[in-house]
Amino acid sequence: MSSTEASAVGRQAALASGYPWLLIGLLWPVAFVTSAGRSTLIAVMPQLREEFTLSATQLALVNSAAFWIYAIGAFLFGRLGDGSHRSRLIVFGLVFWSVATGLTSVSTGLALLIALRGLVAIGEASYYPTGTALISDWHAVKMRGRALSVHQTGVFAGASVGALSAGLIADRFGWRVPFVILGSVGMVVCAVLFRSLRDAPHGQPATAVSEPANDGPLRMVLKRPPALYVCAVFFLASGAGAGIAVWAPTFLHDTLGLDLAGSALYGLVMMNIAGLVFVPLGTLLAERFAVRTPMGHFYTLAIGLALAGLLLLPLVAAKSALGVGWVLLASSAGKGLFDGCIYAAMHDVVPRRARGTAVGLMTMIGFCGAGLMPIFVAQASGVVGMAAAMTSMAVLYFIAAVLLLATRASTRNMILETRHSESHS
Repeated sequence: MSSTEASAVGRQAALASGYPWLLIGLLWPVAFVTSAGRSTLIAVMPQLREEFTLSATQLALVNSAAFWIYAIGAFLFGRLGDGSHRSRLIVFGLVFWSVATGLTSVSTGLALLIALRGLVAIGEASYYPTGTALISDWHAVKMRGRALSVHQTGVFAGASVGALSAGLIADRFGWRVPFVILGSVGMVVCAVLFRSLRDAPHGQPATAVSEPANDGPLRMVLKRPPALYVCAVFFLASGAGAGIAVWAPTFLHDTLGLDLAGSALYGLVMMNIAGLVFVPLGTLLAERFAVRTPMGHFYTLAIGLALAGLLLLPLVAAKSALGVGWVLLASSAGKGLFDGCIYAAMHDVVPRRARGTAVGLMTMIGFCGAGLMPIFVAQASGVVGMAAAMTSMAVLYFIAAVLLLATRASTRNMILETRHSESHS
C-alpha cells in the first residue's frame, strides 16, 4: 500500500470514529484558557494601575503591546503551521503560554509586566491560526462553519469565566493569584492534548487547480483580493471590539464605583455571554443564506457588524451599571454573529494548504487594530469622556460592513474558485 493510500485509509478510519468532533472537544479548552488569560488582565487593571501608579495610556499600552506581539507571532506561527505538524505546534505553544501566564504574577513594574505579557502573547499566537486550520483539515466544507463556530464559543466562555473569576479572586487575594491558577490549568490541558491531539492524514496535497504548483502559502493569499478584504474587515472589527472590551470594566469601576467582580460582570461577562449565544446563531444564519448563495458567511458578517455598530450607540447615554451592561450585551450580540463566521469566511476564499498563513495574516492585521484602538480610546476619553470614546468605535463597525458589501462580487467568484479546487484535490 502506498503512503497516499495509507493516508486515505487512516483518514477514513478517523472520520468513522468521530475524531473530527472529538478534536473540537480537545481544542475548545485551549480557546477557553487562552481567552481567559486575556480577560484576566483586563479585569484586574484597576489594581495594576494602583500598585504600579500607571496612567490611562500606560495601562492601555500593557494590552496593546501584547496585541502587537500576538499579531506578529500569529502570522509567523500561521506560516509555520502550514509547513509542519500542526498538533505539535499547538501543544508546545500551550506549554509556553502556561509557563508565561504563571510568571506574570512576579511582575514588579510596567516594563516587566509588558515583557511577561509579551511572552504570553507569543505562546497564545501559536494556537489560533494553527488550531482553526487543523479544524478545517478534519471537517468537510458543509460542516466546517459549524465546527469553527462551536470552537469559537470557547473564546467567549473563557473570557466570561476568566474575567469574573479573576475579579472575585483578585478582590480577595490580589491580582497575582489568578495568573498562577490559570497557568496551572493550562498545563493540565497540555497533558491531555499531548496524548490525544493528531494531524489530519491527507492523500494528495490540496493544491488549487488554478494556482501554479510553486506558489507558496503567503503568495497564494496575497494574490486573492477577497482574502485581503477579510483582513481589512478584521482590522476594523478587532480594533472596535478591543477599544470597548479593554476599557469597559475600568469605566464601570471608576464611574460607578463597582468592585472588580462587579465591573467584570457588567463589562466583560455581559459582552461575552452575548458572543457565546450568538456565535452559533451566526453559523446557522450563514447556513440559511448558503441555500441561496455561496456568500452566506460574508452576508452574515455584514449583518453582524451593522448591528454591533447600531446597538452600541446608546452607550453614550447609559447611566447605570445595568444600562451599560445591556448596551454591551446587545452590541456584542451583533459582534457574535461576525465572530461565528470570520474564520470560515477566510477559509472560503483560501485553499487548505494556505489557511494557516491566511488566518495568521488576518490575525496579525486584526490585532494591530486591537492594539491601536485601546490607546485611541484612552486618549479620546480625556477630551470627550470614556463613554463617548467607546461609543465612537461604532464607526469602525459601519465601515467594515460597507466594505464587505462593496466587494461582494469578487468575493463570490473567489469562493466558487476555491470550492472547485477543493473538489479536485
